[in-house]
Amino acid sequence: MREIMPTRSAALELADERKLMRQGYEFLDEKRVLLASEMLRQLKIYKERSDRLVALSERAAQALAAAVERHGFDHLQLYPKPQPPQMPPTEQSLFLSLVMLSAGEPPKVAADAAAIDPSPEAKACRAAYEVLLWASADLAARAGNLNRLAREYRRTERRARALENVLLPEVDQAIKMVDEQLDMMEREETIRTRWSIGLR
Repeated sequence: MREIMPTRSAALELADERKLMRQGYEFLDEKRVLLASEMLRQLKIYKERSDRLVALSERAAQALAAAVERHGFDHLQLYPKPQPPQMPPTEQSLFLSLVMLSAGEPPKVAADAAAIDPSPEAKACRAAYEVLLWASADLAARAGNLNRLAREYRRTERRARALENVLLPEVDQAIKMVDEQLDMMEREETIRTRWSIGLR
């Protein structure tokens, strides 16, 4: 702890410093609560989207099985190759200056070359995997949101604990020490004054 001269101005400066630190701690504490509630909200969304992804995976596997049953695996491989998959556009929002992402609507897929033996099963298989790709991108964006929120919560927690457990106690101790020394100096001055009056 820094060395402080026991003066009235030093006591006032320390009191102002303590006031600012307490305001900072209250701000960080409120930020912690907001981050924690947002993490719980995002975690709920992540769980819902994760369950949805499992259901979509099962649906896509069933669609693939139906298409293979209709065309055979070799003939299904000869189905016209679709356009290269594009990641869906991401939608952004801000929460306490943190970027929150989610996948936008799935992009419209351009029509491909006509198949020699088109079938509803093959089209359903392709559509199921396009939706699965979009859902995977959305789930990845939600996981990134949770990581950013957790990282910011840890940083805020460290700062709040440093203020609460280190800096505020140091300032309180310094104020107490300065007050004690000022009281002692005032008593000495009072005794000296009385002593000098008594000698007259």
